[in-house]
Amino acid sequence: MSNRYDTGMNVRRRILGDAHVDRAEAAKTAFDAPFQELITETAWGNVWASSGIPDRERSMLTLALLAALGNFDEIPMHIRATARTGASKQDVLEVFQHVALYAGVPRANHALKLAKETYAEMEAET
Repeated sequence: MSNRYDTGMNVRRRILGDAHVDRAEAAKTAFDAPFQELITETAWGNVWASSGIPDRERSMLTLALLAALGNFDEIPMHIRATARTGASKQDVLEVFQHVALYAGVPRANHALKLAKETYAEMEAET
């Protein structure tokens, strides 16, 4: 494994938490291992590891892009990550309002629904 992979794994654990990463790693197979390595090295070891944008803002950008592009499957994971990135519920609401104006109300509405469900789950877990 490369140094970028190690950096990526450390950042991934910092942002998503050990429990999430441990579950994902346990589910990894020989088939998807190369893809998981790619994501760990590039997304987490390069982009998320960059000091150019603080975690809070990067988290907000990620949620906006996921919602705007209709990539809803990862929204709950990134809502959970806000507990570590510092993006507040108000920040997330502002993000999805912005998405509504620039990418469409239906996408923002669905993202907001997912956020509400995820926040409720998070509160029930504590």
